[in-house]
Amino acid sequence: MIHFLKRISLTALRKADRAFDRLYGWRFNPLYHSGAIAAVLSLVLLITGVYLIFFYRIGSPYESVVVITDQIWTGRWIRGLHRYASDAAVVAIAIHAFRMFAQGRTWGPRALAWITGLVLVGLFMICGWTGYVMVWDVQAQVLAAEGARFLDVIPIFSEPIGRTFVGGTTLPAAFFFMNLFLHIALPIGLGIVLWLHVSRIARAALAPPRLLMWSSVGLLTLLAIVWPIGMAEKADLLRLPGSVPLDVFYSFWVPITRVLPAWTAWAMLGVISAPLLLIPRLTRPKPEFVPPPSWVNPRHCTECFQCSIDCPYEAITMVPRADGRFELIAEVDPALCVSCGICAGSCAPMGVGPPGRTGRDQLARVRQLVGQADGNWADMIVIVGCDRAAAWEEARELSGTVPYPVTCAGSMHSSVIELLVRSGVGGVLVMTCPPRDCWNREGVKWMMERLYEDREAELKPRVGRDRLRVIASPPSSSDLAAELSGFQAHLSALGPTRAEDDIMLAEACE
Repeated sequence: MIHFLKRISLTALRKADRAFDRLYGWRFNPLYHSGAIAAVLSLVLLITGVYLIFFYRIGSPYESVVVITDQIWTGRWIRGLHRYASDAAVVAIAIHAFRMFAQGRTWGPRALAWITGLVLVGLFMICGWTGYVMVWDVQAQVLAAEGARFLDVIPIFSEPIGRTFVGGTTLPAAFFFMNLFLHIALPIGLGIVLWLHVSRIARAALAPPRLLMWSSVGLLTLLAIVWPIGMAEKADLLRLPGSVPLDVFYSFWVPITRVLPAWTAWAMLGVISAPLLLIPRLTRPKPEFVPPPSWVNPRHCTECFQCSIDCPYEAITMVPRADGRFELIAEVDPALCVSCGICAGSCAPMGVGPPGRTGRDQLARVRQLVGQADGNWADMIVIVGCDRAAAWEEARELSGTVPYPVTCAGSMHSSVIELLVRSGVGGVLVMTCPPRDCWNREGVKWMMERLYEDREAELKPRVGRDRLRVIASPPSSSDLAAELSGFQAHLSALGPTRAEDDIMLAEACE
C-alpha cells in the first residue's frame, strides 16, 4: 500500500514540477527549494518577532497588539509579515515533506532527517499556537481553552488547568508570561532540531537562489502592506465566543476537536502520527532491492581525498593505511552511505563506488554498448540520462538516439563521455535532474565541474566538448524534442566524426 502511494505521489509531484518549470524555469522553481524557503521564512519570523516582542506587554496583551497594529509605518506591516511568513512556512514545510516521501528519501541513512523533520513540524505548530494565544482575541481564547482541555487528560497537574478559563476568574499574568516564554524558547529548540535534521549531510543548502529568496520575502511584505492583519474581538472569559476567525494553517483542527472528548483527540493525533513516524520502515525496500553501499578497492586508492570531499552525506573518511603504499585510504561507513554512486564519478583511478557501478564497471558497459552498435553509430546521439529524471522515459524513446541510463548524473565517470566520443559516436547528450532537485543533492553540481571546470576526475582536454551537451530534464516532450533537434543541427554543422582504435582508458588510470 505504501509503495502504491509513493508511486501516485511521485507521478503527481512530477506533473507539478514540470508545470512550475514552464512558469518559472528550473532555476527558480519554488517546489525545488521548499525546504530552503521554509528555513528562510523561519529567519524572517525570528527577525520580525524580535521587533514585535519589544512592544508586547504581558499585563495587557490585547491592548499591546492593538498598539502594534496602529503603527502604520512599522508595526502593522511587520505584524502582517510575521503572520503571512508563518503561514507560508507551513506550506513550504508540507511541500518539502511530500517531496521527500514521493522521492523515497525517507529510509536508511535518511531516516534521521525524516524523524527530526516531523519533530520540527510539531514544534513549529506549537510555536504558532502560542503565537496566536499571545494576541488574546477570541481565537486565542478558543485555542487556550482547547489546549487546557487536552492537557487536563494528562495526570501531571494537581488541579485541572481548564478552570483557569472559566468565567469569573481573572487570568494571572503568569499565564501570559509562560506563553511568551514558550513562544521565545521554542525557536531555540527548532534550531537544535534543525541542526540534527541536516547533521548527516554535507554543505546543507539552507537558502534558495537570491532572486527567489528576495522575491518570496518581497511578495509577503507587499501582501502585509496591501492586506494588513486586523484585530478580532477581544477575549472575554465571561461569555462564550460566537463567530471565531480561525487560521486555516494553525487552527484548522479546532472545529473537529471541539466536539470530541479530549482523549479522542489524543487518540486521533496518535493514529495520524504513528504511520508518519513509521514511514522510514514502511518505505524501506525489501532486502534484495536495497542498493549496496559503496566500497573501496585498496589497489586503486591514491589518497586524493576527492571521494570524501564530494560525498554529499559525509559517508567517506580517510583512515590510516596499513600496506605502506600511502598514509591514508578512503573508508566508507555503510550506515551513512545511500549508494548514490557520486564517489564513483569523483575517483579518477575508478577505485570506489557501489558494487557494479564503479568507473571501471561503467566503462565495461559502454564498451559493450559500442560493441553492439551498427553502422549508423556515427549518426547516433547517446543520451546519458538520470533514470529518475522526469523526462527520462520520453528521452529513451526518441528516434536517432541510444539511451544510456545512470542512477545519478554525478555517479557518471567522465571517462564514459571520453570513451563514447572517441569511439565515434555522433554526440553525447547528458540529461540530468534539475540541479536543486538532484535526488542525491550534489550530483549535477559535481558532474558539471568535472566536465567543464577541471574538478578532480575531470574530462580530459583531448575530448572535444563540441560533441557534448548537458541539459536539465525539460518540462515537456516538445521542449525535449527541441533540445534534441538543436543538438542534431549543431552536430550536422560539425561534420562526421571518426572512431579511434585501441582506446585504453582503464589501464591509463592504474
